[in-house]
Amino acid sequence: MAEFTLELNDDQKQVRDWLHGFAAEVIRPAASEWDEREETPWPVIQEAAKVGIYSLDFYAQQFFDPTGLGIPMAMEELFWGDAGIALSIVGTGLAAVGVLANGTEEQIGTWIPQMYGDADDVKVAAFCSSEPDAGSDVASMRTRAVYDEAKDEWVLNGTKTWATNGGIANVHVVVAVVDPELGSKGHASFIVPPATPGLSQGQKFKKHGIRASHTAEVVLEDVRIPGHCLLGGKEKLDERLARARERARSGGERVKNAAMATFEASRPAVGAMAVGTARAAYEVALDYAKTRTQFGRPIIDNQGIAFQLADMRTQIDAARLLVWRASWMASAGKPFTAAEGSMSKLYASETAKTVTAQAVQILGGNGFTREYPVERMHRDAAIYTIFEGTSEIQRLVIARTLSGMPIR
Repeated sequence: MAEFTLELNDDQKQVRDWLHGFAAEVIRPAASEWDEREETPWPVIQEAAKVGIYSLDFYAQQFFDPTGLGIPMAMEELFWGDAGIALSIVGTGLAAVGVLANGTEEQIGTWIPQMYGDADDVKVAAFCSSEPDAGSDVASMRTRAVYDEAKDEWVLNGTKTWATNGGIANVHVVVAVVDPELGSKGHASFIVPPATPGLSQGQKFKKHGIRASHTAEVVLEDVRIPGHCLLGGKEKLDERLARARERARSGGERVKNAAMATFEASRPAVGAMAVGTARAAYEVALDYAKTRTQFGRPIIDNQGIAFQLADMRTQIDAARLLVWRASWMASAGKPFTAAEGSMSKLYASETAKTVTAQAVQILGGNGFTREYPVERMHRDAAIYTIFEGTSEIQRLVIARTLSGMPIR
């Protein structure tokens, strides 16, 4: 187990600088165009694949960094470049985490490479959990998976929404209900292989922010997949459901469901994304405040501006520390006894909204135009308090963990 440290080692610094260079030279120059187009930036993803950023090997190296800081460091630098393009580059990772969290070694080796493709033919993957009537309330999920024992196939029916890469993905990871009586404990995750009949893209959403990232509904109509596409396998699922039924009868402790296992593993990473966006907006605002003159002096000479910038930097550093702590704890196998993962996501996402709003204010009328990037950063920042668990859900998780009470 690596000791906790706030100092990156030489290898980590080299990776950080490499990612920062890619973000500055490739992502940022393309950010405005793809935000306006509201399309997946395939050329940028391909460039990321060519240099090794968009690949299973790169994310595996960061994921298995013994300090736990590889993933948050990478997320911060890429999202410093641009949130929409960065999400298009890393969005496949959520589906990959779903497989890593719930799949067997064989499933991991089979499906994750197909999620990425290669530099000549890049692919993307989608994690499909939310539904029109089941976002934060995962217990209300309606998508059903029914086992056809005679054919050893699972039959999926339902509609998923807010799916990053939904419908355009090569591989979809779908969370579905296998035992409705168990509520959220009766869920399981499934791989839907490429070109499986019955899966189609529904509505593509036109969004307030992260517009370079494809978000759409995924419609499942009698989608038949082989039995081996159940993540973890049927034996493991039957054992888990049996334990859940026994606990339900005895009033015992709750069991984590498949979607929550994925979100729990990814919350600090989302916090790091928010830190990257906040840092980018802060840097623009700081540079602007140093060069913009009013009444014969730079506006940073005014306490009203200088104090805002001081608060912005303090909040960003505090958010990063919470993210790094949670990431290190997860890597070291330490339990989140105070919901540290949710704390990191909550504080970092709220910081991103606050800091980007302050950046717009510091730039004044210029900050409200698309000629300056803080306008886009402010729109992008809104998503962090919503996806992968709203701020309200994070507070609920933290409060329940601290109190041990079923707070509603």
